[in-house]
Amino acid sequence: MLLFSPPAPDPAVLELLEESGRNVQKAATLLRDLLAAWPERPELVHDLLLCEQEGDRITHDIIHRIDGANGGRRSSLDPQDGHALATALDDIVDFAEQTADALGLYGVEAPMEQSTALADVLVGAGEQVARALRCLRTGTELAPHLVEIHRLENEGDRLSRDAIASLFAGGIDPMVVIRWKDIFESLEASVDACETVAHVLEGISLKRRSRR
Repeated sequence: MLLFSPPAPDPAVLELLEESGRNVQKAATLLRDLLAAWPERPELVHDLLLCEQEGDRITHDIIHRIDGANGGRRSSLDPQDGHALATALDDIVDFAEQTADALGLYGVEAPMEQSTALADVLVGAGEQVARALRCLRTGTELAPHLVEIHRLENEGDRLSRDAIASLFAGGIDPMVVIRWKDIFESLEASVDACETVAHVLEGISLKRRSRR
């Protein structure tokens, strides 16, 4: 089922959103690979920083266009929706980069099993975000991707609760508890930001349907 009817949104905005989705997918994969191999591949921390900087650039370009600074042509995306979508996409990458940075900052010696499981969830959610944004550009159905993002966010919540509970149940050094609690929370925040993207896309989809 098509979501758009003429006039179509500014194609440059949709292309930038899709580009942001690819950057989210790349950042999630880098974080998963970093956690799986830590501390053997510290160069991936720098790669994630580059993703974060690229995300900032894309977000700026999206907001620049939806605010009408594109030769007088305004995007048909509601400016509030566009800002919320661009910001949530940027948050996914920011929290992923924050997680990676914490590994070195806290001198983590080895990953915890729950962190790699959460990173796997983030990779899945990032893939669905990228696919949903592709559908937004092509005007095809978003719903299956949004449903899967919500499912993955629920799975991420469960994993995060179990991981934090395990920190307080195993007689672990309090400093290790503090460090890993921060890492788990930033990982969960990245997954939560994927769900925020899904919520914004649901609102956009409903508005498109109501205008037919």
